[in-house]
Amino acid sequence: MTASNNNNLVLDVEPLKNGSGVIATLCLNRPEMGNALNEALIAEFHRALDELDQLPVRLLILKSSGKHFCTGADLNWMRQSKDLSQEDNFKDAQQLAQLIQRLDLFPAPTLALIQGAAYGGALGLITACDMTIATESARFCLSEVKLGLMPAVISPYVVRAMGERQARRYFLSAETINCWQAQQLNIIHERCREDELAATAQAIAEQLLQNAPIAMAEAKQLIRTVSNQTINESLINTNCEKIARVRTSEEGQEGLSAFLEKRTPAWKAGGNS
Repeated sequence: MTASNNNNLVLDVEPLKNGSGVIATLCLNRPEMGNALNEALIAEFHRALDELDQLPVRLLILKSSGKHFCTGADLNWMRQSKDLSQEDNFKDAQQLAQLIQRLDLFPAPTLALIQGAAYGGALGLITACDMTIATESARFCLSEVKLGLMPAVISPYVVRAMGERQARRYFLSAETINCWQAQQLNIIHERCREDELAATAQAIAEQLLQNAPIAMAEAKQLIRTVSNQTINESLINTNCEKIARVRTSEEGQEGLSAFLEKRTPAWKAGGNS
């Protein structure tokens, strides 16, 4: 079922057969504008995430309609920002920054599907997602310096994905990155033919839906906690406390019991309705 259908973004919510939650799909829906980002699209994105915060989402899929995933910032939006004060530009940038952060911190697994161009701010959306699949013809570009700008808002996520050394090249060169290069740079995880995108996404979705939802949310938080930390007694003890808590949780007990009793755990999705 479709939960929201606005001019710029379509939110679709599909219940799972066993009642264990929903699969949510957010589709950028400005194909005539290359799904370029503007103030209205970002606002609708925030409202959609507000709706999803109230639902038992097992998987969030981010995709787009038309030829391109997202060609970056809308020209009219950029034209308007040219006339804004520095303070107003700061507030404007905050809306996109908060959106990407919300996507990055979304508790359920997030999967981005990319075709065509993914430029500028699109790289922030992509690298904030847990997993990304792109068609072999997809192209990526951090094009901001061509306009006398810089990829400031998206930089924490892009640099985290590709590393500082590679960012030094691609932030400065603004060269186009093909799909094979994007995989080597950790911008995407997997590439496929255009006619295989839906099937590849379905296979990953089915894999994710076999896993315990709270455990996956905890695993995402664990990655944030241990990344770039010194491995010392404090970190080791913290992680021991985490696994002890999870093992004795309701979900942990169900998972262990199901494994030992050779049965299906309660959360295992039986497919879509």
